[in-house]
Amino acid sequence: MTTTPRSPRLLVLSTALLAVIGVALLGMPHGQQPPAPAASLPSHATTNPSPAAPITPTTDAPAVGTPASTSAASTPAAGQSALPPHGEGTAGDAAIQKALEAAWPPDLPSGDARELLTAGRELLRADATAIGRAHWPAVFRASRQGLAPAFATARFRIQAAIARRDGSPDKAVVHLVWAGTDRGGTFTDGRITDCHFTRTTKKGASTWTPQPRT
Repeated sequence: MTTTPRSPRLLVLSTALLAVIGVALLGMPHGQQPPAPAASLPSHATTNPSPAAPITPTTDAPAVGTPASTSAASTPAAGQSALPPHGEGTAGDAAIQKALEAAWPPDLPSGDARELLTAGRELLRADATAIGRAHWPAVFRASRQGLAPAFATARFRIQAAIARRDGSPDKAVVHLVWAGTDRGGTFTDGRITDCHFTRTTKKGASTWTPQPRT
């Protein structure tokens, strides 16, 4: 899960975040400087650092999983809160969650969303810290389960997460924003990861199955 290119959906989310930076800067009073960005971690294959800037729903926002070319950022709605600055800690997590929910309105039944969010959080933790990889043999095959974790468990934190359809009723994606300290001791928050699932049915019961990265 740590060697593949970034998914188009990560680029969609990052593009939406970056697009509103310009809007925020244009509306800033003369002479006021934006906060200096926090230092970023070296690139991690499953993540994208997220800028500390307002986020806004896309105009005619497509369902998650549609091509990035169909997304276009609109101006921030009046009163919409900005994302917290990097390093804000747990106090800023609620604002990130609200921004994600505003950018991608819910489109899944509540039961499916809960199942997907639980699985997505566990998969991300297993990928980043190696905790629980054995629970997902289809994703972390035997040759990968013993790989050293890229992030420590002590400061690993999922800041926000949403589950949405991924182009069809039987496909879904979990968008996660998280923070962690890498093996070099560098802490970074606002990282972005996507976990993809398909719905499978066995003996009349349906469940969401995670898809291994190819």
